[in-house]
Amino acid sequence: MHDDELRLVLYSHDRGGQGHARRNLALAGALARQLPVLTGRRTTGVLLTGVDVAASRAWPAGFDQVVLPGSGQDTDGRVPAAPAVPAARVRSEMVDAVLTDVRPHLVVVDGRPWGPDQELLEPLLRLRAGSPGTVVVLGLPEVLGESWAAAREWIAPEDLGLLQEAYDQIWVYGDPAVHDPLSTGEIPAALAGRVRCTGYLAEGRDPRRRTAGDDAPHVLTLAGAGPEGHRLALTAARTRVPHGHRHVLVTGPQMPEEHAAQVRAAAVPGTLVLPVLPDALAEVADAAAVVSSGGYTSVAKILGTHAPALVVPQAGAGPEQLIRARALQGHGAVDVLTADSLTGAAIGGWLHRVVGTVRPREHLSLDGLRVAPALAACLLPGPGAEDGAELALAGLSA
Repeated sequence: MHDDELRLVLYSHDRGGQGHARRNLALAGALARQLPVLTGRRTTGVLLTGVDVAASRAWPAGFDQVVLPGSGQDTDGRVPAAPAVPAARVRSEMVDAVLTDVRPHLVVVDGRPWGPDQELLEPLLRLRAGSPGTVVVLGLPEVLGESWAAAREWIAPEDLGLLQEAYDQIWVYGDPAVHDPLSTGEIPAALAGRVRCTGYLAEGRDPRRRTAGDDAPHVLTLAGAGPEGHRLALTAARTRVPHGHRHVLVTGPQMPEEHAAQVRAAAVPGTLVLPVLPDALAEVADAAAVVSSGGYTSVAKILGTHAPALVVPQAGAGPEQLIRARALQGHGAVDVLTADSLTGAAIGGWLHRVVGTVRPREHLSLDGLRVAPALAACLLPGPGAEDGAELALAGLSA
């Protein structure tokens, strides 16, 4: 550990799948690339995750990973029998140990400010007491859900003072012109002074070369997790895509093998069914059209391209995906197919209409992967860091 390096810790939980970890992975890559330029200091870090994402081809230089034990809920919302030692206690102790050992200059927490079962509460307050110079940021997707539900989910009114004590800023990874969680009440008005909207974490990702199948034109389906992801995958697998195109269908790593086998058995000729992609962004960027669930990470990848997109929101986890999809549809960024209208004919008809077209999205704020590092640099110590970061922010907003 060197005194002249910037040390980062990015935390994400595993409730609801891999989306939280994938979002932090993209952010870590941007911070690793840009903070040394903005601050003049070497940057290292640790990704604290509930799921293993170390196999990603986009792993950020200088970062390690610590995988926490499962938090006790799978993507279908089922809670297994209680272990002999409560997982929340083990996870909290591991978080505390990492923060104590790394002594970070910056901590970014994705989603819930205290994590599942408040596993972050004591470690963060202890960090604040022992290292008051550490910058702590809460990173949020642009949609939290209906305001009354969001308040119960991630903060109670009596906790506002505690949150203001623990967090320096709140980064909202979205465009307030599309959806503003402050105006909807999803984020309490008392926190408005800490909120910075970065734009979607869309542009600035680094796609590699396609690896799925050959270089023939293709359409892509990203099914998503849970029973609704299984239904979307089955429906898409049976769909005849436009002539001259292959269909690459990604079930996702969390689909049970029994369900994935059903999808493979249902697939019509010309459909390639895969559990994962080494680089999903490369497939999205080259796709003639994309059908996807409405999770933040999948949608952000789509927004950074010109590929036409049909978003099929999952309703089981709450209203977030539908709110996101409708907001983006209202700005001409995507088309939407709700679960009650999901049929092979609907998907096939949409594909035949849009293949050969493009969907420009430059009117949206998509540069969160550049804005967030500049915001971080403004908060961090370093010779000329604040001046350089403010210049970078000024250039992005010009």
